[in-house]
Amino acid sequence: MFDLQKIKYQQNRREFLNTTSRGIGAMALASLMFPDLASGKSKISSTTNLINQGGVLKGFHHLPKAKRVIYLFQAGGPSQIELFDYKPELTKRWGQEMPDSIRGKQRLTGMLAAQSSYPLVGSQFPFKRHPRTGGYFSSLVPHISSIADDICMVNSMYTEAINHEPAIVFMQSGSQQVGRPSIGSWMSYGLGSPNKNLPSFIVLHSRGKSEPQNINMQAWNNGFLPSHHQGVRFRSGTDPVLYLSNPKGIDEKSRRRELDYLAALEAQQKSIWGDSEIDSKLNQYEMAYRMQTSVPEVNDLSDEPDYIFDMYGQDARKPGTFAANCLMARRLAERDVPFIQLYHMGWDQHNSLPHEIQQLAYSSDQASAALVKDLKQRGLLEDTLVIWGGEFGRTSFSQGPLTKDNYGRDHHPRCFSMWMAGGGIQPGIVHGETDEFGYNIVRDGIHVHDFQATLLHLMGIDHELLTYKHQGRRYRLTDVHGTVVNDILA
Repeated sequence: MFDLQKIKYQQNRREFLNTTSRGIGAMALASLMFPDLASGKSKISSTTNLINQGGVLKGFHHLPKAKRVIYLFQAGGPSQIELFDYKPELTKRWGQEMPDSIRGKQRLTGMLAAQSSYPLVGSQFPFKRHPRTGGYFSSLVPHISSIADDICMVNSMYTEAINHEPAIVFMQSGSQQVGRPSIGSWMSYGLGSPNKNLPSFIVLHSRGKSEPQNINMQAWNNGFLPSHHQGVRFRSGTDPVLYLSNPKGIDEKSRRRELDYLAALEAQQKSIWGDSEIDSKLNQYEMAYRMQTSVPEVNDLSDEPDYIFDMYGQDARKPGTFAANCLMARRLAERDVPFIQLYHMGWDQHNSLPHEIQQLAYSSDQASAALVKDLKQRGLLEDTLVIWGGEFGRTSFSQGPLTKDNYGRDHHPRCFSMWMAGGGIQPGIVHGETDEFGYNIVRDGIHVHDFQATLLHLMGIDHELLTYKHQGRRYRLTDVHGTVVNDILA
């Protein structure tokens, strides 16, 4: 009699080679994505080992598409109607009253309390449609238009906050109330960093006009997470990190002895009190010690060729400008800093919008596009997620007096535009759509929590599983909301 179980598992030569070749192909792919896999330095359990990076997660929740994030935050609320969301109907109806059926009973800011009419106003700047993606780009952003094939343009973002500070904090921390950890802090807490000589979360500031609305440091705060996960702000000038340099009379050896003694004293204190914040302070002291060498090196742009400065624009040679910060972001990405946050302030045009937005767009457009191109030519874009956008959009009607050459727009949380590139994002697409007035979303809306869930997903994190217990409750970046937006993933 035949043993049917033996026959079931028998293989001929062709089947053996076919099966084996698939296994070899899988091993080759794994070796490309995880170079240390065969060396025994890394292993995949629930995917890849993260113990050596210092994060609380021991492995990714799923295969990551991105290793790092560069977030180009345009603070103040860029007008999507002047930049990316083409609405010819507004131009046709210039000066006409906003229909009540469109505006409904939606929330308005206090700045419109005394305004009795809401005249529609279109963009003064011409738009061109990109031939392949179908997206529209204003004449204000010719350089961003040139990378349309590399970016995913989202015209259907929406938020819950209507004023600047709560909206920025909501975008960065998932809550309108201060005190929650920011995205960069969550990343640092969960994943740690492969670079032990630079912070895992670095913040850079620039001003698009002389007196912009300032950013509250709660936007890069660690909240209730251990304090060494807070964003470290790099400033322009010779001393990018405050109090990093040794005072007079203190050399490197003296500093090392001081830290060793301090570590011994702190260890005694922790044995008595059991306070985990003691470890955070020691981590910060040690990081500051290592940064005394690493920060001057990354801050020294003398090794950058002229063509790179030309690519980013003339401001790239001026420390503290958005262009210089974009170049710095690329250098930090090369050094595997996981989360790099740029804040470009000044996009709040309640009046004089046609004049001011030209100034803001000029300061941001070329450098933003150059960063994407620069990362791409270095092979870094495929695993670097670049994000460009603000905290909300602007209204399709004018705030204050409306003239042919001058008008303003108020805050509008119902819809706004942002774009993303690299790091697992599907390039060359336009996602979402607003109505003909640019006031409400009609297709494929993305809430702030959905955006945050997607960002974590691209980094290999399930947003529901990265939590921290605080005051008896487990918190996460997306609170109790958020869905990964699969339609924009490559």
